[in-house]
Amino acid sequence: MSGAISCGSPIWHPFTQHALQPVMTPIARSEGAYLFTPDGTRILDAISSWWVVTHGHRHPRIVEAVKAQADTLDQIIFAGFTHAPAEALARELVALAPEGLSRVFYSDSGSTSVEVALKMALGYWRHMGVARTSVIVMEGSYHGDTIGTMSVGERGVFNAAYAPLLFDVKRIPFPRPGREEETLNALAAHCAEAPAAFIVEPLVLGAGGMRTYCPEVLAAMKRICEAHGVLFIADEVMTGWGRTGTLFASTQAGISPDILCLSKGLTGGFLPLAATLCREDIFAAHYSMDRARTFFHSSSYTANPIACAAGLANVQVWREEPVAQRVATLAAWQNAGLEPFRDDPRFENVRRCGTITALDLKVGDAGYLAQVAPRLMAYFLERGLLLRPLGNTLYVMPPYCVTQGDLAEIYAAIDAAPGVLA
Repeated sequence: MSGAISCGSPIWHPFTQHALQPVMTPIARSEGAYLFTPDGTRILDAISSWWVVTHGHRHPRIVEAVKAQADTLDQIIFAGFTHAPAEALARELVALAPEGLSRVFYSDSGSTSVEVALKMALGYWRHMGVARTSVIVMEGSYHGDTIGTMSVGERGVFNAAYAPLLFDVKRIPFPRPGREEETLNALAAHCAEAPAAFIVEPLVLGAGGMRTYCPEVLAAMKRICEAHGVLFIADEVMTGWGRTGTLFASTQAGISPDILCLSKGLTGGFLPLAATLCREDIFAAHYSMDRARTFFHSSSYTANPIACAAGLANVQVWREEPVAQRVATLAAWQNAGLEPFRDDPRFENVRRCGTITALDLKVGDAGYLAQVAPRLMAYFLERGLLLRPLGNTLYVMPPYCVTQGDLAEIYAAIDAAPGVLA
């Protein structure tokens, strides 16, 4: 065994190869669309701090709600107990969500919201006395880093070391333009084998490279699942809360999932919180005088009152401020920012879905481990921008408070990026 590696901090950072990035960028404070280092250097948060910050950092209404809740109730076991912020937020989520979702189960991250969804689906069929246990997924998907979520995500560098722990799933191809029928036919074939559920990221595959597909395909996939009685799980951890242009991406396809996973923007990016919403019959399958039919899932901080207060404040911001207009304006600005790149031979697959834009830099080294990624991230950081390429894919997903001038700064840096790699 080798000895300890000398470093200045005991922290092991996520998705970070410390041998290549031994020094982390310290952040002292945040405001709006910006982060500030201890010496006052401003960094434009062009990816919403890993896609979580929607309205901007430290939105005043959410700050005040958190302060007020901290003065009243900090934490309480949620098994057998409840509290006002959780009750109020659950009612709001049911009112805002696609029709037919009537129950809310709280957890604390996107990964756990998906784990909950998978367990709900399997529990439903077990308690219904039906032998349905397999899950269908889409290639290129990412649903989290826990064992269940890695199992339903794309297999590769993210999870190769943990392959012995992962369960098998059935996969359908990503609906590439002109090949959508291939995807739908594959889904229909797998659904005919009576699986438990199909899980999908609606309209945009996030960590899989910001790959986009149209609402019509999403609607067709839902119809196929309905025809075969397969539970449809919409993972809107990233796509929810306005990212695709509407509050939830599912509504653009006119569908109501059987199970809906939410996190990230649920608190406006303020505190960790997740919610898994489901149909009443899924809850009813677990409802019994028999304790063995209990839904056995929890975490110590389930429905933490302070996090729920932040989530409730986020909903109030959506209801009482012109957030939808901000989203529409940002989407238009993003579209204009992309326009010069559509015919630029240095880039390809230029795309936008709502407030999210992405484009692929033409380089010989592609994929998530492309060596251009850390070089590009360092280059952007030198220019005061937090952009974190997915391999050779550059994407922009800023808070809704970003200005047109901020976006011009971002796209100017992207335009200059190929020259840095020459």
